[in-house]
Amino acid sequence: MILLANGKVITRDPEGIGYLPDGGVVTDGGKIVEVGTTADLKAKYPQAEFVDAKGGVIMPGLINAHTHIYSALARGLAIVGNNPTNFYEVLDGTWWAIDRNLDLEATKASAQALVIDSIKQGVTTIFDHHASFCEIPGSLMKIAEVTKEFGMRASLCYEVSDRDGEEKSIQSVQENKDFIDYCEKNPSDMLKAMFGGHALFTISDKTFDRMNAANNGRVGYHIHVSEGMNDVYDSLQNYGRRPVQRLQDHNILGPTTILGHCIHVNTAEMDIIKATDTMCVNNPESNMGNAVGISPILQLCKKGILVGMGTDAYTNDMLESIKVALCSQRHNACLPNVAWCEVTEMLFHNNAKMAARCGFPTLGVLKPGAAADVIVMDYKPYTPFSDANIEGHMLFGMTGRQCQTTMINGKILMKDRVLTEIDEEAVNAHVLESAKRLWGKLNHCEY
Repeated sequence: MILLANGKVITRDPEGIGYLPDGGVVTDGGKIVEVGTTADLKAKYPQAEFVDAKGGVIMPGLINAHTHIYSALARGLAIVGNNPTNFYEVLDGTWWAIDRNLDLEATKASAQALVIDSIKQGVTTIFDHHASFCEIPGSLMKIAEVTKEFGMRASLCYEVSDRDGEEKSIQSVQENKDFIDYCEKNPSDMLKAMFGGHALFTISDKTFDRMNAANNGRVGYHIHVSEGMNDVYDSLQNYGRRPVQRLQDHNILGPTTILGHCIHVNTAEMDIIKATDTMCVNNPESNMGNAVGISPILQLCKKGILVGMGTDAYTNDMLESIKVALCSQRHNACLPNVAWCEVTEMLFHNNAKMAARCGFPTLGVLKPGAAADVIVMDYKPYTPFSDANIEGHMLFGMTGRQCQTTMINGKILMKDRVLTEIDEEAVNAHVLESAKRLWGKLNHCEY
């Protein structure tokens, strides 16, 4: 039993205590037992291990609803001759080049790097969308081994695509099936499976049929949709359908399916997404960095579609992403008074709703019975502070690097900025060697 207290508590529980100026949480067996004042909890649970929040902000752990572990070793990388001028060249010259050289060892190193960085920035659950066409079989289990060892809560899938030929496509379908089989045989609140797919312009009708047959309705799909105009052009020219219509034709849509990006969807497609109760994920920094456009979040939310927030691995800092989401939506609308409610709802409430649909326990809230995923932010406000204005403090005063303590499933994984369960120096040394090997393959030299 752990008592994490002596901080400002933001519960995000609409039916219970919203804010405590000096309080904490008691956790046991991976669940929250009680939320209350520091004094009351100390008196009631004298036997509990005390973890001092040191006046910081105690709040639910953050959820990243769309990321890519396979890109973790790209930080600082330059590929000789790669100077993309459009989105397809970004994919082919950078990301596909990386995953075509990512073997199982490099996949493991990528997972180690991204999970550590996530823990250090208060992210306690990730939805990963993996690709390693160099070595597909066993890649999801290699990632799962890391998330289990490091204590991260994760949903995993493999990116099915025809871009490297039919054999690789078949292997990627099988990788999803094998991992779904594993998760069914080994149920866990910490690890879930989805069925992954790349963009529609790299997936044939035959491959969609294979995906459906392998999945057999067991889990939702996690797929890129209309991130670039490539999807729209390909669907219209080769199938006579818009991308979302094509997904509907193949029974991909539904309440447990996540559509990543959704930048170039029209109103008719939004109606289909709403009618099928399908989820969407916005990745604001990645979209702007790739110059593919800004997702119509205001319209999607107005339709009543469940929209969450991810990073597409552009960053692992969810608070950085929410700032860009707000600014980009206001810039796109040419209005300085929109999107506040939408983007904060996406990160702090909708991501938890999406996680619940995908089989995770109650996340994103501090209340008895919820999962013990709790973080402490090193933040000393110099203006009035409570649950009434917490979003303003987070948008303009906090970043992920201010996370000082991270608890996942009732286990303290970082305390006072020091990882407690991971030898960070040793892991970083291994990751660096893997990155050097990968960079050498990409640039035909040694690092």
